[in-house]
Parts: sequence; structure tokens; C-alpha cells
Amino acid sequence: MNQDELLQLQDNARAASTLLKAMSNEHRLLILCRLLGCERSVGELERVVGLSQSALSQHLARLRRDDLVKTRREAQTIYYSLKGDAVASVLSTLYDLYCATADDAHPDQTDDGSADTTSARRAEPMPARPPTALAVAPRR
Repeated sequence: MNQDELLQLQDNARAASTLLKAMSNEHRLLILCRLLGCERSVGELERVVGLSQSALSQHLARLRRDDLVKTRREAQTIYYSLKGDAVASVLSTLYDLYCATADDAHPDQTDDGSADTTSARRAEPMPARPPTALAVAPRR
């Protein structure tokens, strides 16, 4: 490996580390999940993530600082969306590993078919994985 390749590898490792550090907080991970496939206003994020406006603002500032989200202003409303394919790819892989089940079509029913009374406390189901995201199988 020559010096240029080593420097590139170090830059890539730094970028991956930044992404993984941001995702290591469950609130930021949930925010990023809610942005997978669509942009959302701060008010929408506040409702679907369940954080106070102050706490949400702090987490969004960290995600902006780490260059994982981008913003768009429309009048008084600020919209957030994911920035870059790497974030969406990692989120899609996490979804495949931890969220996808055979019963995704009926998330409000229990195994015996009765209504699940905890659904009111549950966050919205994650959107379908974007077609451009990579699916990486875990190593065993």
C-alpha cells in the first residue's frame, strides 16, 4: 500500500468513525431513521421522535456538525434530510438486521392476530429501504 492509499484509507476510517459515533446515540439514530427516504420539518421530528424541542435541537446540531443531515428553509419552517448515500446505506442495513420482520405488513397485531395495545406508544414504522441503498449481510 502506497502513501496515498494509506492517507485515503485513514480519511475513510475517520468519516466512518464520525458516522458511527453519531449513530451510537439512540436519539440521533432514531432521528436519522425518521429521515430515511424523506425530509421532515423540526415539528414533525419532534412528534415522531418524542424529544423536547430543546433536546431535539441539540441532536440536530450535532448531526449538522457531523455533516450527516442537510437543511432547507421554507418561510419559518426548517426541513431536515439525510446528506449522502453512506448514512442511508448504514441505516438500511441496520433496518434489515434489527427492524424487518415477516409481519411488517401488520405491525399492530400480535402473533395470535389480536390488536397490539402498545402500538400507540410505538414510533411510526420505518419507510421502505431506498432502492439505492446497499444491503450488507453481517459476518458470522
